[in-house]
Amino acid sequence: MRKLDCLAQEAALDESKLDRLIVENEQFILKCSSLIAHRYITKSDDEWSVALTAFAEAVSKYRFDKGSFLFFAETVIRRRLIDYQRNKGKYSKEIPVNPTAFGADEDEEELSGSVRKAVARLAVQDTESAVKMEIEAAGRVFRQYGFTFMDLSECSPRSKKTKSVCAKAVKYILGNPLLLSEMKTSKQLPLKIIEKNLNIPRKKLERHRKYIIAAAEILSGEYPCLSDYMQYIKEESDT
Repeated sequence: MRKLDCLAQEAALDESKLDRLIVENEQFILKCSSLIAHRYITKSDDEWSVALTAFAEAVSKYRFDKGSFLFFAETVIRRRLIDYQRNKGKYSKEIPVNPTAFGADEDEEELSGSVRKAVARLAVQDTESAVKMEIEAAGRVFRQYGFTFMDLSECSPRSKKTKSVCAKAVKYILGNPLLLSEMKTSKQLPLKIIEKNLNIPRKKLERHRKYIIAAAEILSGEYPCLSDYMQYIKEESDT
């Protein structure tokens, strides 16, 4: 079922398979590079070399519990190209986040609650391009679960007590690699297991299901900017 993911793991141990995997995914690497660089990239560009190295890095670091290999590889390529652009001094003045990253139309009303505030705060930092790309990448992952970034504004915990409960659920998932892998594979929150082991009411877990999944995906993935914003979850989890 996850043939490419299996091939990626095999390629990490076999140089000939790695070479073949790279050749078969050259267009994918070029496409990612072009999207991140905001211009057409060819094999004669420096970005191609950076992206190629990043793809090989993704192969060496990939594990099944990280979800789709291509999503993981795209994230690694994005981070390495952003590092490359920063080293060259290519900073953006301001890059607005595409509303479609949140699953919304451009004329849809602005985000509300904690999500809106988070995006607004992050958007004015000097890592706008990185944040934008992380939001778009996370948005694609969330859509596999059947929800969008927009939905988080409606299901985010409000009270301190509820935030603490959600943080415990997230910490439990992150602390159990097999459970995290199962969630990423099935695209379902393991409600029964969390309810049984943490004694959290099922209704509360269901009410904040999307938020818990989003937090677990962000904190376990390659989303350094978004993870910084969710640092409070780790802090609450440890209290």
